[in-house]
Amino acid sequence: MENRDIMEKIVSLCKRRGFIYQGSEIYGGLAGTWDYGPLGIALKRNIENLWWKRFVLDREDMYGMDAAILMNQEVWKASGHVGGFSDPLVEDLKTQKRYRADHLLEANNINPAGMTLADMDAVIKEKGITSPDGNQLGDVRQFNMMLKTTVGAVESDDNISYLRPETAQGMFVNFKNVVDSFHPKLPFGMAQIGKAFRNEIAPRDFIFRVRELEQMEIEYFVDPRDQESVNKIFDELFDDQMKFLKQDLGLSEHRIHKVDIDANDRAHYSARSVDTEFDFPFGQKELLGLAYRTDYDLNAHMNASGADLTYFDESTKERFVPHCIEPTFGLGRLILATLSDAYHEDEMDGESRVVLKLDPKVAPYICAVSPLLKNRPELQEKARAVFTMLKKKFGRVIYDDNGNVGKRYRRQDEIGTPFCIVVDFDTLGTGDNINPEWKDMVTVRDRDTGEQVRIAIDELINYFNDRI
Repeated sequence: MENRDIMEKIVSLCKRRGFIYQGSEIYGGLAGTWDYGPLGIALKRNIENLWWKRFVLDREDMYGMDAAILMNQEVWKASGHVGGFSDPLVEDLKTQKRYRADHLLEANNINPAGMTLADMDAVIKEKGITSPDGNQLGDVRQFNMMLKTTVGAVESDDNISYLRPETAQGMFVNFKNVVDSFHPKLPFGMAQIGKAFRNEIAPRDFIFRVRELEQMEIEYFVDPRDQESVNKIFDELFDDQMKFLKQDLGLSEHRIHKVDIDANDRAHYSARSVDTEFDFPFGQKELLGLAYRTDYDLNAHMNASGADLTYFDESTKERFVPHCIEPTFGLGRLILATLSDAYHEDEMDGESRVVLKLDPKVAPYICAVSPLLKNRPELQEKARAVFTMLKKKFGRVIYDDNGNVGKRYRRQDEIGTPFCIVVDFDTLGTGDNINPEWKDMVTVRDRDTGEQVRIAIDELINYFNDRI
């Protein structure tokens, strides 16, 4: 099966089963926007909660934040976004459609890494590269990706604001507040999950490159006087990123790649950068970032605002500007990596099936509870009792009595439910040809192996506790 074919099937499954829908679909959609349906939001919340637990709740040195999306425009001037947050744009001279110049180069097997705008322009003209419609292209130029708006009733330059293109600056401008409120000792971090907005020239690859996204970011502040410790912390944060991908999300190790970024390709504020790339169906692409931002941001805001963003070391009586290491996670990309890694087509019991082999920690539902037959009230009553017990304990439990048992299994396989529970006449201890030893026991079927075991109802909670 071609990888692009897999991508199309994942997109189809996401819509059909209620994971992800095209934004504003009944009006023809809006490029680069996506709506998360009931299963999609469940998957998304599970990933968020696992991230928050690992990086905030399980640590003593992390402080959670939820900064405002709209910020004073001076924030974005100081950070450099107003002047430099841009992508290389090139326009089809006939249709006026706009494209990312670096993407067009990649499509023509040319690596744009390290190229300036002039370099890209020269290569496009030298190679005679045209637009996807076959038309001549204009000159390559910068395109600022921030979405501008005005705050208040009067439209003026003083009332300009932006939908934030990243969550990081909300933490930098709150550095002093956290220090004054909690007096943390270095090293310490601030963590945030929130929306960001980028006016992408050419959104593509489903939820990989979008205009409205969600980030999970950490700004971890360190003492620059001890570079050996800084390097050690950087490596530890990278290891934590890997543990999150492999242990929490259950991603396949062979699809994860560490990429050290060359000095010529790093962001201007970064003294060291390591990206984590993943084998998506459309190629190996960036999944996570880790950057040593030094004191760039705190200094920029201190100079622009006049606020004192230094740190006072009580033990040495010295005052200095801390350095910052930033692990950043794109939530949509993590969801797409999780779905594409879990997607399988195989055969079970002589039938072909589509199955999402999601880790039980991230699957929308841990288990589905069913009566063997829908039209038998005694089975329904018992199945409902089992469902209510598990729902109260785990939350992520669904009741499914639609169709026969085989169809339920296939449906639950396709949405990634790890276990299916069936209440039958053996459970009730009534009917012909029953096994009396199976009274008050249910059949638990494993999604990946198809193996079925009998488990006592009062042992189900322990059974699932051991598996999630």
